[in-house]
Amino acid sequence: MSNTPKTAHRPLEPSRRALIVGASSGLGAALARQLAREGYLLALLARREARLADICDQINQLGGDAQARYYPHNVTSFDEVPALFQRIAADLSGIDLVIYVAGTQAAMSEHEYDFEKDAAMVRVNTLGAMAWLGQAALYFERAQAGQIVAISSIAADRGRRANPAYNASKAALSTYVEGLRNRLSRYGVTVTTIKPGFMDTRLLENAQRTMWVISAEKAAEQIYTAIRRKKQTVFVPGRWRLVSLIIRHIPSVIFRRLSI
Repeated sequence: MSNTPKTAHRPLEPSRRALIVGASSGLGAALARQLAREGYLLALLARREARLADICDQINQLGGDAQARYYPHNVTSFDEVPALFQRIAADLSGIDLVIYVAGTQAAMSEHEYDFEKDAAMVRVNTLGAMAWLGQAALYFERAQAGQIVAISSIAADRGRRANPAYNASKAALSTYVEGLRNRLSRYGVTVTTIKPGFMDTRLLENAQRTMWVISAEKAAEQIYTAIRRKKQTVFVPGRWRLVSLIIRHIPSVIFRRLSI
């Protein structure tokens, strides 16, 4: 398996370049394939090198202008991020889009309070995102162009009883990304928060209840539309926006009695 992409067929036409953190499976892999179909040059990051190599091979064998490179990386290795970001920017001759997809959700029982599980979720879902998106923000602010996309969750909108730490990690991510949006908008940088509902990925295994489950591929299509339209906050699918509005306005004294 090679990590050397093919040469683009239209050298005089600049290609868009995207970095996806958390691209070895699920939504990240689906987004890689979606962007490849749109002709992006891709840098794909995740812990599982073999899975990344397979995805890159699939993309690079399709022909056309899509190209993909992979970079094995654990998002909790925060010290590696600045140098790796600069390496990727050099390899791609620039970056136009950074997407942070990496996420984890530990299975939790009703009466379980496990700090190790909680800390792991915060390190991946929040701190890993800050490490990568902070580098993206610095890069794009200097360029006065570019787009940041972060995959948060509908779970970020309230503190649910099933998994308080997961909800908190995604809520922190959403607030952080909103802060980046408010800081970077004056420099021509677009910052997009994606709030998916239930997707048919590994994270679904830990969901106590599900509804409106969609495939990762369908979610990737909708997310790409949001990227192309430079949206700010997008629910996937869109019907979750109304659900979120209702949930956010339920009084706390009532919300805590609900089994959600």
